[in-house]
Amino acid sequence: MRWRWTTPKTRGAAPRTRTPRARRSPRMEIAQKWMMKTVKEEEWNVWMKCPILKNSLPISRIRIYRELCLESVKNKYECEIQASRQHCESEKLLLYDTVQSELEEKIRRLEEDRHSIDITSELWNDELQSRKKRKDPFSPDKKKPVVVSGPYIVYMLQDLDILEDWTTIRKAMATLGPHRVKTEPPVKLEKHLHSARSEEGRLYYDGEWYIRGQTICIDKKDECPTSAIITTINHDEVWFKRPDGSKSKLYISQLQKGKYSIKHS
Repeated sequence: MRWRWTTPKTRGAAPRTRTPRARRSPRMEIAQKWMMKTVKEEEWNVWMKCPILKNSLPISRIRIYRELCLESVKNKYECEIQASRQHCESEKLLLYDTVQSELEEKIRRLEEDRHSIDITSELWNDELQSRKKRKDPFSPDKKKPVVVSGPYIVYMLQDLDILEDWTTIRKAMATLGPHRVKTEPPVKLEKHLHSARSEEGRLYYDGEWYIRGQTICIDKKDECPTSAIITTINHDEVWFKRPDGSKSKLYISQLQKGKYSIKHS
């Protein structure tokens, strides 16, 4: 393409400014629009009326490109800040939900453990009375600890074994008496009216077998029959739980003598 040098507007101008307006590059158009935003309207009109200033407009493309690059970097920086803030907020919410779910799971497990603990009423009452009588073991004026001499297996007994031993000791103390020294004549054995015995964790009574977890009906003379659930069957006693949550025990000898009678409910 040949340029015409006869046009007055292009005479004496640099070769890079001789491109027709319709064929200028998009970068030059963007630069021109940016210049229209930064330069005042009066100055722009004066600039465009002057042929020399109008043709020298592309000389400032480097400065305009630098400003555009700075603006682009600034926009990217703001976008990254906004994205990082959103990511931080989402991570905080996720962490909060995780901690909340873990705490709820721990609370649920503690509630289940609290409800599943099986403590007899007698042990509970004995523990409360012993707490009232004894002092705080962590107090500074605590007495010298008592040294216990005996077999080490004593400290390895379970609560149920201790309860059975304590029941046997109490029965023996009740039969001997506090100050009874003289030997009493042998007492005639009473005839057992009913057949009752304990075998391998099961209770046999009048031809029927009872196991742990069964619901029974307990009948006593001059009292209304009550329902209960068998919780433990020992060698000489049976523990059961009443509907109100209280626990009691029933000796097999009482079933044999007819003081109590049980049946399947």
